[in-house]
Amino acid sequence: MRHNKSFNHLGRTASHRAAMLSNMACSLIMHKRISTTVAKAKALRQYIEPLMTKAKDDSTANRRLVFAKLKQKEAIKELFGDIATKIADRPGGYTRILKTGFRLGDGADMCIIELVDYNENMLKPKAAKKATRTRRSSKKKADEAAPAAENEAQAAE
Repeated sequence: MRHNKSFNHLGRTASHRAAMLSNMACSLIMHKRISTTVAKAKALRQYIEPLMTKAKDDSTANRRLVFAKLKQKEAIKELFGDIATKIADRPGGYTRILKTGFRLGDGADMCIIELVDYNENMLKPKAAKKATRTRRSSKKKADEAAPAAENEAQAAE
């Protein structure tokens, strides 16, 4: 029975799961975007977001806590350097999951997990949409405006 088990075990032992999430977190930090299954991406999001919150405060204690989870110096350097400056004003929600379809081999639900502040396409401000008008409403306005203009022209003469 799985009473009160609150996280996805992903069909792995505890040590395998910890190693896999650590490696996926390091890959996400280094590459800013990785492709994986939806279940692994959701587990990774729960794993990495507290680490990114710790990275905002660059102290020896926080570096040691994060290093205990990730175990890669290059990833720690990237996280506390470049990434921490970009996420400094963000109160949470550092990652985004975008579903991409199904894997050909086994039909697994696939997605891309990425760091929110590094997707340049989503960061661009959206262009203001032009107000669309229907012909019917513009025709009525034009019809009403034309007689009013004729009446004013006749009154001026």
